[in-house]
Amino acid sequence: MTSADDRPIILIAPRLEQPKPCLQMPERLAPEETGATVFLEAILAAGGLPLIMTLTEDEDVIARYIEMADGIAIPGGHDVDPALWGVEEPYDERLLCHERDAFELKLIKAALAAHKPLFATCRGMQILNVALGGTLCMDVPSLPVPKGKVHWRHLPILHDPAHPIAVEDGSLLSRVLDWQGEVQVNSSHHCCVDKLGKGVRLTGVATDGVPEAIEVEGQPFCLGVQWHPEYTWRMLETDFKLWRAFVDAARG
Repeated sequence: MTSADDRPIILIAPRLEQPKPCLQMPERLAPEETGATVFLEAILAAGGLPLIMTLTEDEDVIARYIEMADGIAIPGGHDVDPALWGVEEPYDERLLCHERDAFELKLIKAALAAHKPLFATCRGMQILNVALGGTLCMDVPSLPVPKGKVHWRHLPILHDPAHPIAVEDGSLLSRVLDWQGEVQVNSSHHCCVDKLGKGVRLTGVATDGVPEAIEVEGQPFCLGVQWHPEYTWRMLETDFKLWRAFVDAARG
């Protein structure tokens, strides 16, 4: 068992949830900045010490977070606002979280400038790409598919493998997984990476053509995956390798 002193500090960007009034609490409660238990457990099991940050646009606070972090994790959640890459058409505000967008864009840029290990999942992968000037597709079913194929089901299949992805040989992802060819992943998303940002490299693609993994050139460890390895790390050895590699990079 890893001793507490040996655990690198992994800071986690929070999700922002609004509790709904109910019979037990009819008053409107304040929004909650949270982290999924499976996400925290995966980091603990991989040998890290998970700590949830607070949403802020204060650059001094973000700088202090970066200073204390050994690694930074950005989880899934709301859609990223298409206005960030110049889309003028209105988008369903119920699907967005402007507070997360503002915080995570600053956090990502600061983390990359400091060359801190960064691991981003689902929405995290998407906003990582946007932070570097990329764009997103906001409707996966609208993407073209390879000839003779149809799209896999990409909406919620969290607890089981949903489809295979092809891993690029020689990539950070292939080295982390110690794997060539295809691996199984789960899936829960209707948006995905479209145009790649500056220095972003696509290293994993679902066999229906949907982008599934990116990395950022010139960084010691910067990996984004479209799936949710926090749900399947106990089941899939390849997903647990992701967490261990991230924590090991933070320790090193």
